Formats: sequence, structure tokens, C-alpha cells
Amino acid sequence: MSADLDDPPVGPPVDARPAPRPKRVVLRGRFVTLAPLDAERHADALFEGAGGGGKDRLWAYLADGPFADPAVFKANLAAKATSEAPLFFAVVDNALQRAVGYQALMRVEPNHRVAEVGAVLYTPALQRTPGATEAQYLFARYIFDDLGYRRYEWKCDALNAPSRRAALRLGFAFEGVFRQHMIVKGRNRDTAWHAVIDSQWPLRRAAFEAWLAPDNFDAAGRQRASLASLRDALSA
Repeated sequence: MSADLDDPPVGPPVDARPAPRPKRVVLRGRFVTLAPLDAERHADALFEGAGGGGKDRLWAYLADGPFADPAVFKANLAAKATSEAPLFFAVVDNALQRAVGYQALMRVEPNHRVAEVGAVLYTPALQRTPGATEAQYLFARYIFDDLGYRRYEWKCDALNAPSRRAALRLGFAFEGVFRQHMIVKGRNRDTAWHAVIDSQWPLRRAAFEAWLAPDNFDAAGRQRASLASLRDALSA
């Protein structure tokens, strides 16, 4: 009998203890704070930023929305606020003291120590700001440093080019496309998978922190060094 059949290859041993499930905690940053989603506290500001006419594009790749009626939107937000899976957090602008988006931890598998960031809704007030990057950093730091997960995923519609670019900018590695993965709003969705694993996180954390540092921004609030360039410099 061949050696291959006698001794099949297997993966390396790992610590098999499960990780804690994420909780409704408050994660504070310099630009934004992630707080458990609360319809009474956050619905009005979020509807102003993402509801009503002219905001349909914000919902194009999400599983629900758009919303024209503030009462319907608030009821939807209330359901999200009580959900355990996904677990929703509002993104609160520290300067404005108002919600400017939300995001969720989802498909959490404590036994395998895997979690995903998803259901991301960023209003125009948050998009392309340091706070948007910091919101993603705060989630990743919580998952890896506080809870000890091994893998952190970003999945999106394969047609969602801005989301795919964002995943790469944030340091997620592209892993492939699952064809005909889902049906969303009556349409086919091929899903692009991206992930960061725990061995990659220390470098990515250092790059995030260097990018978010006050001295990386000029007097007009423009970045001096990009996140990708900082990550490349740290890996060199």
C-alpha cells in the first residue's frame, strides 16, 4: 500500500476551544463609536441619511430596503436591534453625536472561531470618511483581540465593485466567487468572499492604527499616507 494511503495529509493541530460570542458592547474610537443599535435613539438620524426619496442606491446590495416611510423604517430597525444573529451596531459620529450608519456581526461560528462583518449601511455622511475606516477597524479589533477569533470574513455581491474595492483596501484577501450563492430581492447573487485570518491581523492592526493616527492627516483632513501604502511599508 502506498505511503499516501497509509498516512493521509491532515491540517496542523489548533486550539479547539470555542470563542465567546460577540456581545452588545460599546466600541469607542476617535472618529466614531459603535453602539448597540437602538431604534428609539438611532432611527430618526438614520432615516434622514438613508431613507426617503433619492436614497435607493444605498440599498441596492442589501437584503432589505429601500424605505420610503419612516415608521416602517423604524419598525425594521427595531427588529434589527433585537436580533442576536446578525448582531447590529449603530455607527455614531463622535462630533455630531448622531448615527450615520450601521453594520453587523453575522454568521458567527464560535466553535470554529469565524465571524463575518456584513449588513453594512453607511449614509453619505459616513462614506469615504476616516470614521468609515475606523468603524471597520473597531469591529476587527474586537473580533481578533478581544474575542480570539481565527478568521474574519467580508462577503458581498460579486457585482458590488465598491464593496470589493473596500475589502481589499481594508486588508481582506479575495478568496473567490461562489456562483449562484443566494437569491436576494428576486435576483441572482454570486458572492465574492474575502477574509483576514489571525496570523495576518497584527500587521493589519498596525496599519490601521498608523492610518488613523492624527499625524496622518493634514490640516484639511486629507490623508498623508494611504492604508495600503502603510500596510506595504510595515510588511517590507
